[in-house]
Amino acid sequence: MLQDGTSPQQLTNLKKRDIERIYQAKDIITQNITNPPSLIELARQVQLNERKLKQGFRQIFDTTVFGYLHDYRLEQACQFLMTGQMNVAEVSYAVGFANRSYFAAAFRKKFGINPKDYQGQWRKKSA
Repeated sequence: MLQDGTSPQQLTNLKKRDIERIYQAKDIITQNITNPPSLIELARQVQLNERKLKQGFRQIFDTTVFGYLHDYRLEQACQFLMTGQMNVAEVSYAVGFANRSYFAAAFRKKFGINPKDYQGQWRKKSA
């Protein structure tokens, strides 16, 4: 069983080496959350062709490369908002969103609550 719950048999057309490279690609984008490489550059860094990277990423993580990054950014935003050490604009910037209103809309879409309200809930719980 792989880290994401996928069995190796489900990854029929991916070699072990390809799977390792796809996990490496995931690590690269999560470590460069505010300035990720382009898809072409990412493929080059992990030594896969772009098609193999895109297909393999979808197969392993059930989303696109940048869909994964988008969700990861929002999850990180939750962590930052919970600490209360940054305001919403700072969190938005810290996780790689250049536009605060786009960040707020994406956050609302994923979690069903405004980032400011989410942060407020955590302040009440810690008070």
